[in-house]
Amino acid sequence: MWLGPEEVLVANALWVTERANPFFVLQRRRGHGKGGGLTGLLVGTLDVVLDSSARVAPYRILHQTQDSQVYWTVACGSSRKEITKHWEWLENNLLQTLSIFDNEEDITTFVKGKIHGIIAEENKNVQPQGDEDPGKFKEAELKMRKQFGMPDGEKLVNYYSCSYWKGRVPRQGWLYLTVNHLCFYSFLLGKEVSLVVQWVDVTRLEKNATLLFPESIRVDTRDQELFFSMFLNIGETFKLMEQLANLAVRQLLDSEGFLEERAPPRPPRPHRNISALKRDLDARAKNECYRATFRLPRDERLDGHTSCTLWTPFNKLHIPGQMFISSNYICFASKEEDACHLIIPLREVTIVEKADCSSVLPSPLSISTKSKMTFLFANLKDREFLVERISDFLQKMPSKPSGGSRAESKASIVDAAPEAKEKMKEESWNIHFFEFGRGMCMYRTARTRELVLKGIPESLRGELWLLFSGAWNEMVTHPGYYAELVEKSMGKYSLATEEIERDLHRSMPEHPAFQNELGIAALRRVLTAYAFRNPTIGYCQAMNIVTSVLLLYGSEEEAFWLLVALCERMLPDYYNTRVVGALVDQGIFEELTRDFLPQLSKKMQDLGVISSISLSWFLTLFLSVMPFESAVVIVDCFFYEGIKVILQVALAILDANMEQLLGCGDEGEAMTVLGRYLDNVVNKQSVSPPIPHLHALLTSGDDPPEEVDIFDLLKVSYEKFSSLRAEDIEQMRFKQRLKVIQSLEDTAKRSVVRAIPGDIGFSIEELEDLYMVFKAKHLASQYWGSSRPAAVRRDPSLPYLEQYRIDAHQFRELFASLTPWACGAHTPVLAGRMFRLLDENKDSLINFKEFVTGMSGMYHGDLTEKLKVLYKLHLPPALSPEEAESALEATHYFTEDSSSEASPLASDLDLFLPWKVQEVLQQEEREEAGNDIQDKRREEKGTSPPDYRHYLRMWAKEKEVQKETIKDLPKMNQEQFIELCKTLYNMFSEDPMEQDLYHAIATVASLLLRIGEVGKRFSAWPGRKSRDSAPDEDESPAPDPPQDPAWELQPPAAGDPQAKAGGDTHLGKTPQESQVVGEGGGGEGRGSPSQPLSDDETKDDMSISSYSVVSAGSLQCEDLADDTVLVGGEARSPVATTHGGGTVDTDWCISFEQILASILTESVLVNFFEKRVDIGLKIKDHRKVERQFSTSSDHEQSVVLG
Repeated sequence: MWLGPEEVLVANALWVTERANPFFVLQRRRGHGKGGGLTGLLVGTLDVVLDSSARVAPYRILHQTQDSQVYWTVACGSSRKEITKHWEWLENNLLQTLSIFDNEEDITTFVKGKIHGIIAEENKNVQPQGDEDPGKFKEAELKMRKQFGMPDGEKLVNYYSCSYWKGRVPRQGWLYLTVNHLCFYSFLLGKEVSLVVQWVDVTRLEKNATLLFPESIRVDTRDQELFFSMFLNIGETFKLMEQLANLAVRQLLDSEGFLEERAPPRPPRPHRNISALKRDLDARAKNECYRATFRLPRDERLDGHTSCTLWTPFNKLHIPGQMFISSNYICFASKEEDACHLIIPLREVTIVEKADCSSVLPSPLSISTKSKMTFLFANLKDREFLVERISDFLQKMPSKPSGGSRAESKASIVDAAPEAKEKMKEESWNIHFFEFGRGMCMYRTARTRELVLKGIPESLRGELWLLFSGAWNEMVTHPGYYAELVEKSMGKYSLATEEIERDLHRSMPEHPAFQNELGIAALRRVLTAYAFRNPTIGYCQAMNIVTSVLLLYGSEEEAFWLLVALCERMLPDYYNTRVVGALVDQGIFEELTRDFLPQLSKKMQDLGVISSISLSWFLTLFLSVMPFESAVVIVDCFFYEGIKVILQVALAILDANMEQLLGCGDEGEAMTVLGRYLDNVVNKQSVSPPIPHLHALLTSGDDPPEEVDIFDLLKVSYEKFSSLRAEDIEQMRFKQRLKVIQSLEDTAKRSVVRAIPGDIGFSIEELEDLYMVFKAKHLASQYWGSSRPAAVRRDPSLPYLEQYRIDAHQFRELFASLTPWACGAHTPVLAGRMFRLLDENKDSLINFKEFVTGMSGMYHGDLTEKLKVLYKLHLPPALSPEEAESALEATHYFTEDSSSEASPLASDLDLFLPWKVQEVLQQEEREEAGNDIQDKRREEKGTSPPDYRHYLRMWAKEKEVQKETIKDLPKMNQEQFIELCKTLYNMFSEDPMEQDLYHAIATVASLLLRIGEVGKRFSAWPGRKSRDSAPDEDESPAPDPPQDPAWELQPPAAGDPQAKAGGDTHLGKTPQESQVVGEGGGGEGRGSPSQPLSDDETKDDMSISSYSVVSAGSLQCEDLADDTVLVGGEARSPVATTHGGGTVDTDWCISFEQILASILTESVLVNFFEKRVDIGLKIKDHRKVERQFSTSSDHEQSVVLG
């Protein structure tokens, strides 16, 4: 590639000059290419250790002038071919011009200008203007692509110098972090190490320091542990690796719910500036942190932040901290964690003005709101710019007035005469509102947390839940959204609505509010509206319990937005189909138990209690296991502090019961201890009438345990476990998410493998290996093939078997590397036919079961079974009209229904009906039957979420399919038979017994052609016509070939990889055979490639020449004469299609039994098909080929694959 000219002072160090002229020098890197000896090894080692881009450019071109000692690099190349192209361009376009100049400086200036011009021309459509990509980074990306065989779609995010520990020896090299892979390359004294690990395969990622590995990063996959150390900035590297791994596992977790901001940062244009990906990821991390800190909506993007001070009137101080600005909010966070947090929605702002500067108050900024509050910021670094940005955002704000103050919460549920304690709480909060403000713009300080811990009064609970959770922001900015959802979802049926109906009456049935239809109807509307808003989650058990509590303290709309905040922000992934979020936090709980309660941790693990308790505690926020009045106090703290409170309380409960739990003998006993304890957690300050708890009081004959006050429990949890920080929990969540999702993927793999019938022939290990290969191919479509149908994100709500599917292109790649029937250039054609045969529902995708069925047909079973598969591959639907339009749609044998294999054989007449007539008849039959399975599937797939009963019916139908016999197979016409012979001929071309197999198949083909001719005499057309008495077939059954392409074999389009397969080049290796093909084709076009042929001529050539070769009987190849004709020509039927150079008989057919019997006469063919092939070796080879390591050196590689 052309390079921006840079000075080179020592031109010959480590380089060898290969070509030179007065103005340019072409050089090769020492040690590159063959030989090189010790110098080459040393130079190669230096290149890798010292310079990441050296090995990508083993050739370069320098510009020089005669009297100057300074050289300028103008181009580099990874191959001799590439650099020669640049060299020739320079010689042809610049040398003559440069010889005119007198001044050497002018020559150099001209050359530099010309090279810059070429680079600008190349890049004008490649990179967006004003966003230059560093040259070094671009070179590193090129090296990564070349070294690891990555396509252009794989984007490099960053690269780092580090050491990979192989055993106890560190290998210094370069670590490349791409969007989908971690790659490492090292070359030391002839020893080369290449590593590729997909992020989706990473099961563990952590930074640690041990005696053996000084401060290192550990990366685990299912089958290896990798250690990297000696980073210049290990913190930055680890953070980036974490982000990339997290994005990858979220791909496995989410489908449509995988929102745009979470999706891997795919460039909007194919050639976007690559280095911007790193900035994108950094910005995303800041956005997520910003939204989590201030509980803002998920679409809020941070615009910028700056350090400043905030004047806090309640304590008369200027508090240092950071101001954050986004398109809808101005937020402030103090440096000291609990000092002050502030959120100012721009919709509330009325005035933004620059106050007068003073020595005490430099660069002040005053912001006033509609609620008559004024906030004074100072010490702002760039106040002018800040005011300008805020003004821009304010202008974009919608002019409609924001929602007014919240309506007073209904008081019908609580007692009309609150007790003194409740009055004191209300008074405390009113004083707090007076001092710190009320509403969204409240100053949130340590005092606010103290008040929350003492309990929120019933009358304020709904309002404060909305504020602390951030739900208020979303509700105010989406007026009418809930009512619209309710209207849309009314009367809609889905799996979620069915589950909601089932659980409605189980939602707090002990509470008076849900003992009548009014409360039940409100709960139904909220849950159904949410299921309609977020079909990915739909409905999950436990949502009913939480939502019923939310409804007690607010209107339906408020409860809905609180539910949105819970499910989508505060408890991420908790309520999806696999409750991943709850399992992640369960893992965190186990980890915290090990850290804080080590003596109890081992016992709990042995008893298996944590997994039993944590899901019910976390999913319902203790509402299902504690008395309602007590649990609601925990919910107060949860909305203010987040998941940290739930974990603290859970640890406090275990700590309080430690002695009893240590004495437990089994899980049941431990559960009883904890159940009795939780039943007796009381709220003595509650003003509501006590609601009987559904948990029956668990007694074991002893005295019931003492009552525990909920406020005492909370106090203990904060005192003992207050060291928990939100940042640490997020860090642990990432680590646990890797474990949980990979564990779920393993479960999915086992489930899919179990769903494969036992008679498939592969072992469990082989099926698991095939599944991993299949899954990797599906994921590759998401990385690089987003335009193909398989690239649609998988839906985790589907049955495991349907989650990963591949398209025809991906299947062709897998087929080529795994099939035991390698056919050279004909392999893609055979793969396409196999795909069409397996794709029964015609959606252009196949699942793992279908894939394994196809593989099994080639690997397992006896000779008959394998030949049956091969036979089917040369009949419709496998043999498509595009490949052989004369291959008639023989029967109704192949339909879209999986049970079609049991359908009876169609009449012989169907074999020979014109294509269009037959299609019309089939269409009429389908309409009469009215049970087209494909239509049903489309209808089923249209429902959201999918109806599982459809899959149960489908699988039940599959089990009913009768075992097909060879008599069920339709007969094969002449051109289909020719295609079969062509496939066999190609299949044998790479076999050690090649010549014997050719002679055997020639003998068999000759015999079968004669059998077909004889059979034709016994099944004359008039006889069939009278037997079948078809009404509209009085005319001749042989249509005019040009009008009805269904009778002809159409070659693939030019440039198609299958194009060679259609030609007769597969049929002959020797010159004599080629001659037969060329002359028998009736035209010289085949012999002279430069002369284009018409479609008809091409088809004719293929038909007659193929026939000529396979009909040669048992003659030696050398004996084939130029005038070879069809065998059995003496009994030519009047029903035939005549082309320029030969004849293809359309009234000829042969059955599978005849083919089988003929092949059994040749032992060499029998041995070929009964030969066992180990698919395990094929899978290993596939994994090596999958990542082509193409290096620019000829050094031997030792490749380690992830």
